Formats: sequence, C-alpha cells, structure tokens
Amino acid sequence: MVSHVMKHLYLSTALAAAALILAGCTAQSSNTASTATAALSPLFAAPPADAQPGGATTVYSNGRNAFSLPAANLNDAERTRFVVGNSFFKRNWVQAPASTTARDGLGPHFLARSCGGCHVQDGRAQPPDFHNPLAPQPFAGLLMRLSVPGTDAHGGPKHEPVYGDQFNTMGINGVEGEGTLKLTYEAIPGQYADGTPYTLEKPIYHLTDLNYGPMAKDVMVSPRIAPQVIGLGLLEAIAEADIVANAQAQAATTGPIKGQPNYVWDAYAQRMMLGRFGWKANVASVAHQSAGAFHGDIGITSKHFPQQTCTAAQKDCLAAPNGNAKGKHGVEIEDYVLNEVIFYQSTLAPAARRNAQDAQVLRGQSLFHAAQCAQCHRPSYTTRAILFPSLSSQALEGQTITPYTDLLLHDMGEALADGRPDFAANGQQWRTPPLWGIGLIPAVNDHQRLLHDGRARGVAEAILWHGGEAAQAREQFRHMPAQDRAALVQFVESL
Repeated sequence: MVSHVMKHLYLSTALAAAALILAGCTAQSSNTASTATAALSPLFAAPPADAQPGGATTVYSNGRNAFSLPAANLNDAERTRFVVGNSFFKRNWVQAPASTTARDGLGPHFLARSCGGCHVQDGRAQPPDFHNPLAPQPFAGLLMRLSVPGTDAHGGPKHEPVYGDQFNTMGINGVEGEGTLKLTYEAIPGQYADGTPYTLEKPIYHLTDLNYGPMAKDVMVSPRIAPQVIGLGLLEAIAEADIVANAQAQAATTGPIKGQPNYVWDAYAQRMMLGRFGWKANVASVAHQSAGAFHGDIGITSKHFPQQTCTAAQKDCLAAPNGNAKGKHGVEIEDYVLNEVIFYQSTLAPAARRNAQDAQVLRGQSLFHAAQCAQCHRPSYTTRAILFPSLSSQALEGQTITPYTDLLLHDMGEALADGRPDFAANGQQWRTPPLWGIGLIPAVNDHQRLLHDGRARGVAEAILWHGGEAAQAREQFRHMPAQDRAALVQFVESL
C-alpha cells in the first residue's frame, strides 16, 4: 500500500496526463481517459522513479548477460548453488546410453537439447524469420501445445491421443520427430488516428509431415514462445491474497478490465494452486515449470514426471533406450540436480531500469497510467514467504518489486485468441506478462519479438494487437500524437 502523499502525487500526475491526452484526442478516447481516471486504485499506483525492479535482488547490467546474473543479495553458499544450476540449465543433454551418465536421457522426442536452447542467455526466443525461407529456421523456442475437448484427471487440457500435449519436431537416433512446423504470415494493415500507417503480421501455423498419422479432427493448437526467465522466484513470492486483490479491485470498477485467477495442478505441492507462470497462468510454481519443461521439451524424466511422453501410437519412441542409470531411482535426472536448476531459475535477478529519470520516460509513465495500462500491468508488490524453502532463497522475501503484472487472466479479444482452454483459462484469455526487462531483450537476444507467439515486432505492435478488455487502452494509444506514443514506448522499454 502506498502512502497518502504518494497517492496524491500519483493522482495528480495521472490527471495531468489524462488532460494532455484529452487535448488531442477524439471523443471516444476522451471517454476512455475519463474512465481511466475514475478507475484509479492505490494497488495500481506508479512507484517512485528510482524504485528498482527486484528491490535488493536487483543487478546492474545492460548487456548480453543482463538476464543471467544471480540475485544481488545471495550469500556465498547460494551463489555456489546458482553456478551448479546454471551448468545443468545451459549444457546439452545427450542420447542414452552414453559415457556422460549425468547428462544422458535426451528424448526420445524433444524440442531442444537444453533449457538454454529455448531460453538463450536466459532470455526470450523468437519465431523463425519467414521473410527469408532460405535461412535456417530454428523452432526450439516456439512450442505448439496440443489438446482435444475435455479435461485430464486434474482439470487441465486433455492430450491429443496420438501426439500428446505438445508437438515435438525432433527425435533421437532411431526415433522419428513428430513432424514439421511451417510458418507463414498474413499482413494486416492499419493506421494511427493521425494517419500514420502500420502493418501487423498475423502468424499462420501448419503442422505437416506427420509421422504417426493424422491428428484428431477436433485438435486445438496453441503457439507459445519461450519468455525471459528473470525474477521468477520473486513472482512466486507474491502473496496469493495480493493477486486475488487485483481481481477484486478490477471487478469493483466500471471499466472493461476484469481479470481472473487461474487455479492449476502443481506436481510438487500435489494440490491445486494459483497459477502464476506460463502464457495462460497454467503453472503454479517454478519447480513444476522446470521439471515439466525438462519432461516435455527435452524428454528428461524426474520424480514428479517419471513417464516418457511417448503415446501408444509411437512404437519407436516406446522402444527407445532411456537414461535411467543405476542410482537415478528410475528417472533420468536426480532430485539434487533438478533442485539446483530450480534454485537457479528462482534466483535469476531482474536488471535495474535504464533512464528512469529521463523527462520522456517520466512523461511516458504518466501516459501509461492514464491509458489504463497499469490496471493489468500492476507496477509493484512486496514479496512474502517463498513457496518451497529448499528450492529458493529467503533473500527474495520482503522485497519491494516492480514486475508490472497482475498475474491474472484477461480476455484479449479474437485477434490474439488460440481457442484452447487451459484449466480455468478460456480460448481468448492470456496471463498479463511481466514487463520487467522488456527493454533489454534486444541487447540479450538481438530481437524484440513480443506477445505469446512473438508476432509483435516491438512494444508498439504489441499494444496494437491488444483487444477485448484492453481494446480501450489500445485505442487510447492509437489516438495519441506520435510524440506521446514514442514516450509511452520509451517508458516501457526503460523497465
């Protein structure tokens, strides 16, 4: 909760920004600006400009390694754990049997040979460049989720009966990949209110060369790009009550923003929990996310995911050797190794903001709030107790952080819909992604592809794709003068 003075300062700033917008906008955007002002809540107030994204965990780096550093306040023993986890996160796994028994068991089907194969430099993947079909087209960081109508034993998506819950394009020696993913785009022209044209690119996915026969006729396919993995332990340490309070505050307003939490099965806790991770908030803990990714993306079994992902129709997959060496208790990665990877991901630090006191950035912050962006991208929280003490660090507790997310599901409209439910999430809902680090993606990963499938080529395009509950905020942005649009983008890129 912010102080009375901070609330007064925020309200004054937001009202001033709303007045600036009203001066140059249409009647429609005037109405939405008024709605934004009326809907202000202390929960969504702007933090001080000198607030650091991770509190005392924040690191100061703006280069290639900006997403790869440990929380600044870890002790020496924890830094050692971080280094060990980093090793198993980034090094390749190999096919079994192999002399490297600590890292064998790859596949039989897989998308990548390591966690770092999708999350390069702990950062964000990008879709293949369809503009240049002759160039190599890596798909490691683009996952295609599969399901059919119905639910599994825990209320999650029901797997496609022949290909399982995701489309893995590669296989080890003697095992065919499940098929080929091809990608094309449809150009969608548009223009800002001032007449400036733009073109969005809608991706179209084709699953071809299916090696195990046709998929179910009612299969649902959802693309998911691998996001940057900074600050995950801090997000896990946000109190569930604080996330539920976001939904309650949004429900109490008269505006269109009405987020809802997702409740999902967690393999580590062995119960239903509030979802925080994944593009549909379909994962509750870093531990489940890490073990599930080893299982689904690399083909590595563990205590909570002990069965290979082969389906009954995939005979070569079922017959393939595994890496269940003696001492591994019937799985391919032992607890102590997986625990260090989970610790590593939990303690990756968010990097400090850049140019936070710049006049254009401060103006962009005011515009961001006046356009209701902060109603979903809630700026700040104070972290509470960590979820699994043996898998994270108490240094993450009690930190004032600024991730810019409410961790809720929102209807984003038909243009972004995948038509695929995931626990309580319907086919048009997506979790609000954190914005911290967004301006460092070009430095870390040499691109700025955003949204759940990487279709947006930067912040402006990401905003223009917003629909559903966010349509009014998008129209506010579309009606801003060019210099205001640039300021708002500059603010987001400073996070």
